Amino acid sequence: MDPVLLARLQFASTTIYHFFFVPLTLGLVWVVAGLHTMYYRTGDEKWKRMTKFWGKLFLINFAMGVVTGIVQEFQFGMNWSEYSRYVGDIFGAPLAIEALLAFFMESTFLGIWIFGWDRVPRGLHLASIWLVVIGSNLSALWILIANSFMQNPVGYDPASVEAGRLVLNNFAELIFNRKAWLAFPHTILAGLTTAAFFMFGISAYHLARKQNVEIFKKSFQIAAVLGLVAVTLTGLVGHSQGVEVMESQPMKMASIEAIWENDPDEPGSPFSLITIGDLTGRQEVWSWRVPRLLSLISCNNLDCEVPGVNQIQAEYEATYGPGNYIPLMVFTYWGFRFMFFSSLIMVGLGGLGVLAVMRNRVEKMKFLTWFPLAIVLPYFANTGGWIVTEMGRQPWIVQGLLQTQEAVSPNVSAGMVLFSLIGFVAIYAALMVADVYLLTRFAKAGPDATDRGVIGEGLEKE
Repeated sequence: MDPVLLARLQFASTTIYHFFFVPLTLGLVWVVAGLHTMYYRTGDEKWKRMTKFWGKLFLINFAMGVVTGIVQEFQFGMNWSEYSRYVGDIFGAPLAIEALLAFFMESTFLGIWIFGWDRVPRGLHLASIWLVVIGSNLSALWILIANSFMQNPVGYDPASVEAGRLVLNNFAELIFNRKAWLAFPHTILAGLTTAAFFMFGISAYHLARKQNVEIFKKSFQIAAVLGLVAVTLTGLVGHSQGVEVMESQPMKMASIEAIWENDPDEPGSPFSLITIGDLTGRQEVWSWRVPRLLSLISCNNLDCEVPGVNQIQAEYEATYGPGNYIPLMVFTYWGFRFMFFSSLIMVGLGGLGVLAVMRNRVEKMKFLTWFPLAIVLPYFANTGGWIVTEMGRQPWIVQGLLQTQEAVSPNVSAGMVLFSLIGFVAIYAALMVADVYLLTRFAKAGPDATDRGVIGEGLEKE
């Protein structure tokens, strides 16, 4: 087997698994901090119980995210040593800052928050959870700065390209990479969307069973409004990212739509809601298209034409030399549609929830028992979005500078990578089962279990 393919599968499996936990952590920490603030201001026990309940679910998710994230960094040295050697002087800087500044800040103050109930002053205790918010968001920012260098490399000395090892010569340019500052709000808003629909589904579960109605009705109200606002803003920021992708990575945009050639007789570029054809996108059996919508997504107008894959391939060959610069479009095409349609469904469900809140009919909503299924929608959207982001860049691991096949470790055999791949998948599958079990158990138990102190002492002691 091809060691490059196996190394890619290994990194993809660990990254996708890790990213199941990241958005919920990024979003739920804001919710928990907000609930704790309400308790601090009002002294109302209802807000305290809500803080502890959602805080416990946040802690379970956070712990699993930390465990799965550590493995990724080891893979840079094990499977991708050529990549690490080539970009380490640049790529390593934001990752080091993330670990030494943001992660330690996040972890330290989270410990104070967990064990600080009735042990530290109330104001300091509240400040600790807000410092966790700042730390987690800074962590996301530095990681996105590192990833955005792979998508849009900036801040390096052009002379170092020929030397075979990139050298950082403009740290400010690296930090203020436009792609990073578009990806950051999109990621945070996606996290808030994930947290909102997580609350939305769990609250609906308890309301359908008339359990802790006061607690979960308030949680449902918060989740419905937050979910609708967050998913709408996520889409708007995502649109800005689409315009930027059209400028910096046109092949990615063409592969999202699987456009091979433009139709000279059709104004603008259509967007296919769904297409049935072969995996390459070359042979089309049936397609349902919206005229000019891709032009709007890509260029903010209805008339621009998105270049086809064949045209961009010819341009890349002229610039970079012979080779295949076309991503595997079954992933980019369907990854985008998983994200797109999941988001549309969330907008609809969020709208129904807000309408029920405005009419004070939350408990009487039809299909309330089905709403817990909405928890999975942000995970579909998040996974689809990252698949598009990473697969759409292929064959580049650093856009325009280093191809993926050149970045793999030269002395790692296919057998070694396959062995570790099987091991990671097996361990991560077990961790996933444990995580789902814990989240389900404590979500179903509700705040009464927290009040009885059956899920640990640090958060429950008063």
